Amino acid sequence: MNDGGRGLFITFEGTEGVGKSTAIRLVSEYLTNRGIDHRVTREPGGTPLAEEIRALLLASREEAVDPTTELLLMFAARAQHLARLIRPSLDGGQWVLCDRFTDATYAYQGGGRNLDAELVATLEQLVQGDLRPDRIFWLDAPVAKGMERISDRAGGKDRFETERERFFERVRAVYRERAQTLPEAYRRIDAAQPLEVVEQALYRETASLIDRW
Repeated sequence: MNDGGRGLFITFEGTEGVGKSTAIRLVSEYLTNRGIDHRVTREPGGTPLAEEIRALLLASREEAVDPTTELLLMFAARAQHLARLIRPSLDGGQWVLCDRFTDATYAYQGGGRNLDAELVATLEQLVQGDLRPDRIFWLDAPVAKGMERISDRAGGKDRFETERERFFERVRAVYRERAQTLPEAYRRIDAAQPLEVVEQALYRETASLIDRW
């Protein structure tokens, strides 16, 4: 996993309300307690310019956003994020914990918006080259359960969170498919379980990564 001091790249994926933020916090605390230098970031976003693009993407608006426009904005933010934060951090030996990455694009824009996965793959190669996450923690729970959790979220819902349940069922289906296609990278965490069970699963997987690093 480690090629001469490079940090590990860990991403956290899943539909809405599955507890990604909590999972990232738990893993971050675990790494801190073991003296492993790391950065916590998110997509879209992570740098000032990428956060501006995030605001454009998530804002509710009267004008319909074309799915291809949405896809290109996602990768524009990702290119900046990779150049200014992710790659420098990894090359400097830091681990990077990222709330969503390109698997979310396959799931949300590919599955949710019904865009061709080959188009996503072309942009992935253009923007990322050979860089892929070392580990993908897929927080998985029934869509209805996740939607229930965000129903009274403070501050209102963003443009994606207001999508209907069938949108998120398509998203979840793509995550399931990618987990089957990429078993070496993916680790499914049953996010419908009690928090203490999820916590222990994350700790076990993270400890395994540390041992291999």
